[in-house]
Amino acid sequence: MSHLLWKTLVLTPVVLGVTVLVTARAMASKVPGSYADIKAKVTQTEAPIASAASIFIQTEQPKVNQQLVAQKTDNNKVLEEVNRYSSEGKNQNSLSQVTSVSQFSDVQPTDWAFQALQSLVERYGCIAGYPNSTYRGNRALSRYEFAAGLNACLARVNELIATATGDLVSKQDLATLQRLQEEFSAELATLRGRVDAVEARTAELEANQFSTTTKLVGEAIFAVTDVFGGNTGDANNTVFQDRVRLDLQTSFTGKDILHTRLAAGNATAFSIRDNANGVIDTAEGTQTLQVGSTGNNGVIIDWLAYYVPIGPVQAYFAGTGGIHSDYAATNNPYFEDYDGGNGALSTFASESAIYRIGGGAGAALTLPFGSGGSFFKPSSLTIGYLASNANDPGPNLGLLEGNYAALGQLNFSVGDRLAIAATYVHGYHGAGGNLFDLGGGLGSPNRVVGTSQANTLSALNPSSSNSYGVSAAFRPSDKLSISGFISYHDVTGFGANDDFQAWSYGLGVALPDFGKKGNVLGIFAGAEPYAFNRPGFVGNDIPYHFEGFYKYRVSDNVSITPGVIWLTSPGQNSDNDDAFIGTLRTTFTF
Repeated sequence: MSHLLWKTLVLTPVVLGVTVLVTARAMASKVPGSYADIKAKVTQTEAPIASAASIFIQTEQPKVNQQLVAQKTDNNKVLEEVNRYSSEGKNQNSLSQVTSVSQFSDVQPTDWAFQALQSLVERYGCIAGYPNSTYRGNRALSRYEFAAGLNACLARVNELIATATGDLVSKQDLATLQRLQEEFSAELATLRGRVDAVEARTAELEANQFSTTTKLVGEAIFAVTDVFGGNTGDANNTVFQDRVRLDLQTSFTGKDILHTRLAAGNATAFSIRDNANGVIDTAEGTQTLQVGSTGNNGVIIDWLAYYVPIGPVQAYFAGTGGIHSDYAATNNPYFEDYDGGNGALSTFASESAIYRIGGGAGAALTLPFGSGGSFFKPSSLTIGYLASNANDPGPNLGLLEGNYAALGQLNFSVGDRLAIAATYVHGYHGAGGNLFDLGGGLGSPNRVVGTSQANTLSALNPSSSNSYGVSAAFRPSDKLSISGFISYHDVTGFGANDDFQAWSYGLGVALPDFGKKGNVLGIFAGAEPYAFNRPGFVGNDIPYHFEGFYKYRVSDNVSITPGVIWLTSPGQNSDNDDAFIGTLRTTFTF
């Protein structure tokens, strides 16, 4: 009894936090007026729909298009800015070329230096100034700004002399320049010292820079979570879990991108118990931060993939860790974050279970069509193939003979408010393993969503599966997004009594920018993958899943997400007590 009371006290702040935070923000703030634009950052940024999507709906952070394409840097721009008064006007707007000193309204026309420099500028066109005809730097440093203009004229005259066009420079102009140099000698010395310092710093950066083609995008998740209800609550304790992803994003052309992602974590799913206190063999309630966790914070390369356009076609190649939602539109904005820390809490609410079948190494293509006057536009066809044991040359393994899943998907957009996708996945599964294994491979115990009845394949014989799914996303207004999916899975075992059918469906409602720009209030409900009347399994009830979360954006790089997951009939048995998972998740992106 005391154990249950303690857990209740732990969960109460999470529930109250959601209620108070949402209520206060709803009363105190007017909801902003537009969907967040796709950001050029991971995350950071938060992701838009995958590049294969035929859809318009944009959310914030990423795995496909939401990832940044690293660009080459040009450190010479630093020197250029210095020569354009950046030392004194670095907080100002961009500069534009002018041809007369008289355009600088805060330079006194009665000063002899003004007259002299004006003559040089008009003759040699050597000063870059501010477009509104005023110096907008520090007024006390106007002599330095003037000296910068003089320095530009000196450079221009030296250039003419060096290119054998020195006859264009009169002796009188040279005398004027000498006098101006003497007048502004202190300012010129200071300015040139600053240029030298910047040049030295630029050389140092060039010598020690990480890469001109690669940038690092990272995400760190901290989560305090616990589960409550009957024997399940008694068998689990409050835990503090983490997962970190470091993604090296490399671009060779500016249009392609190579992802090399390192991952580490210690998150594991809770033990769900039945009414006899036995462990239910199920993946219900699995959270996204528990996907890809190494269990002990050991570091692995969990994803290696390359995106490249080939004409109008978007190509995808995965060396390891590839999944179907890397390249196919899931049509679940604000809930889908590619198992990252800025979407739904659970793997079920993130995307349709059909994308969880298979994974590993392979390739995919997305071909656009339906432009012009077509009713469905833009539209596309996505095809992909992923093999779970592509690297293993053993018998019945490898790229073509081992476990694989081949996907075909038609993506349609109707106007700019509705997107629809029809998906088919054919899979081959060796003896043992699970249907929704996310590429776990031959005999793998890995499963990320659904019950044991919907996952468990024959332990003695291979199986094939044919899965059909429909997903849709509808945006009736900038403040409301509705998305959902349904999937049917027909599994044919190559032995006796190995056949079964599984179903899954869900519907989500998201309120973007709720209470503050960047926040998201999400509610999702549906049935995790389930199957009926399987020999050797107990339970023929539908396992419903209800989830609510509120992502509060503290800053561009930090978000806090309290939420609750409610599981009914765990293990497809209504005799088992419902399970409640409370989570307070903090996500850092950089």
